[in-house]
Amino acid sequence: MSTIDSYNPADPGDLVVSVTAAGAEGVEASIARARAAQREWWALGAAGRSAALGKAAAAVEAAADELVALTVREVGKPVAEARGEVARTVAIWRYYAQAPFAASGEVHEPAAGQGLLLTRRRPYGVAGLVTPWNFPLAIPTWKAAPALAVGNTVVLKPAPEATACALRLAELAGLPDGVLTVVPGGGEEGAALVAGTDVVSFTGSTAVGRQVVAAAAGRGVPVQAEMGGLNAALVLPDADFGQAAAQIASAIAGYAGQKCTATSRVIAVGDAYEPFAEALSKALAQVTAADPAMASAVCGPVINRQALERLTDAIDGARADGAKVLAGGARAERDGWYLEPTLLADVPAEHPLASEEFFGPVAVLLAAADLDEAIALANGTRHSLSTSVHSRSLDVALAAADRLDAGMIRINAPSSGVDFHLPFGGAKAASYGSREQGRAALDFYTASRTVSVLPAGE
Repeated sequence: MSTIDSYNPADPGDLVVSVTAAGAEGVEASIARARAAQREWWALGAAGRSAALGKAAAAVEAAADELVALTVREVGKPVAEARGEVARTVAIWRYYAQAPFAASGEVHEPAAGQGLLLTRRRPYGVAGLVTPWNFPLAIPTWKAAPALAVGNTVVLKPAPEATACALRLAELAGLPDGVLTVVPGGGEEGAALVAGTDVVSFTGSTAVGRQVVAAAAGRGVPVQAEMGGLNAALVLPDADFGQAAAQIASAIAGYAGQKCTATSRVIAVGDAYEPFAEALSKALAQVTAADPAMASAVCGPVINRQALERLTDAIDGARADGAKVLAGGARAERDGWYLEPTLLADVPAEHPLASEEFFGPVAVLLAAADLDEAIALANGTRHSLSTSVHSRSLDVALAAADRLDAGMIRINAPSSGVDFHLPFGGAKAASYGSREQGRAALDFYTASRTVSVLPAGE
């Protein structure tokens, strides 16, 4: 059996956890236990499932300090963001604890004669969840909680880099045996999970996401996949440059840019280019890569050596192709996998930094002659998850929002914000299938059944 080792990205010699990988057989056994537990979990009824999810929320809240420290240590999340993630995790459990009582289905009039027509929604059985490391508590929760609320049981395979967080979250949730199971592992375990469960939700890279979608769809199993984004921020000439610079700097550098909603392309429109380039460069220069355990930290380390080398190689390649470094551009001089927040101008359109998600504190600055060109640039990607628009004119911003392809559009706000009770998802290759979060998730984890009741014979 192989082992899953998770290290602290701020202190690479610090082994956070080492566990035995589940292996394909272990995943299959966990799915079998989850299938056996599902009938009793469903039979608890709305009150029983609501109470269980409410207890999970209370347990996570009581362990908040422990979970914050673990999140900082295992994935290098700055402590202020880690506190926010734990608070969001509690809120999500509580939000979905009310869901078992929500109306589920509709009653319809028959087309002719007497009778009763109705629809009902029922759980699929076992939900297979594959989650990333960057939100090690919130993303497993926003997938698991709605699946559990409507009566499914859950088998969760977290990213190896977030193994300790997932195991502790499941332990704290305290659900009956087989209702929420964590299977540590990598590709082998993920493939076995997708091959054996009844409904699948994935968040991760585009390449793996496509494999997950193909495998689940080939079995006729409902699947949703969130696969990142190459997100843009549009800055119009009438924007408040100081406010926009602060918000976009946060969306570039916060948590070292390791969010699928982070800003990686900044599009300055018309006369905004020169003054905004200066404002954003200054804002980023004030955000230095720092120990994530520091209260003031905004940009911590990237997750591992491979991520850091991919980023620095891309920056060096862009510079060799004529790009100008307006801020950052180099590794921070400290132990751990740190990169200073970076802004590049004059990056060739064909360079990967202009067309691929790099998942780090790096953005390119682009010029657009007018709003039409800015929207064309923003839409010119296969991975359009979240876009921000910065303007004092609400009419202009809303008109732009109608023309942008992104799944989420934020006006005078960072691209990286998320409201957990609203649908979450992107456009084109950023997402596949139903939206996550909010009521959309409850629909995804249930199948609709149509019931026709006719009068019995006299």
